[in-house]
Amino acid sequence: MNDDNDDIEQSAAPLIEHLTELRNRLIRSVVAFAICMIFAFTIASQIFNFLANPIVNILKMNGQAPDLIFTGLQQGFMVNIRISLFGGFILSFPYISFQLWQFVAPGLYKNEKRALLPYLIATPVLFIFGGLLVYYLVMPLAIEFFLSFESVANSGSIAIQLEAKVNEYLSLIMRLIFAFGISFQLPVILSLLARINVIDSIYLKKRRKYVIVIIFAVAALLTPPDPITQIGLALPLLILYELSIFVVKFIEKGKNA
Repeated sequence: MNDDNDDIEQSAAPLIEHLTELRNRLIRSVVAFAICMIFAFTIASQIFNFLANPIVNILKMNGQAPDLIFTGLQQGFMVNIRISLFGGFILSFPYISFQLWQFVAPGLYKNEKRALLPYLIATPVLFIFGGLLVYYLVMPLAIEFFLSFESVANSGSIAIQLEAKVNEYLSLIMRLIFAFGISFQLPVILSLLARINVIDSIYLKKRRKYVIVIIFAVAALLTPPDPITQIGLALPLLILYELSIFVVKFIEKGKNA
């Protein structure tokens, strides 16, 4: 009976140690996020000016005043709060990822660590690439599309002119950045599934026609109801899916070697 109790105590001790370490790393991550959020709040206007560059540049090219408005008394403050949350997440993500890796790594073998390292690098790189695609290509094209519905007043019609709200523009660009950044993790997810033998390249090829439909459906859900942003998300995802097939083939060759 005493031996059984000793076994239970010995098995419980490592669990408590792991939970304690997890708690400490979570606290560090939350503190890091809070610090980055406060810092982002202090430079919220600079961050917003950077995010607003696509619409500002296009309005200037069209000869319009690059003005954004807010119609609620509290909207300006809430925009800064949202920017600080956005900036805090982006700035603290490397540190939070490091804390997660430090918690998981001791339980992995050397070959498992080597296998996971490319994914740890690819995840933020693909997210950044998705965000850059939004900022430099998709967002300007979408803004041009939306502005095409403006009209000048004449004898038979009234003028229709854009007066963009600060909070609506911020919601749009942040939504697109996160949608593209998360969707661009497709190669990481598929290659991980291939590494643990859940899928293979033949399976991906056979399901290609279904995946095309799913990709366009996901693009329609994650983006505003306009063809520019939907196609802008769907086409890169189709390319990434084809790239994933080649990556999975490479993984299969490595297993068979």
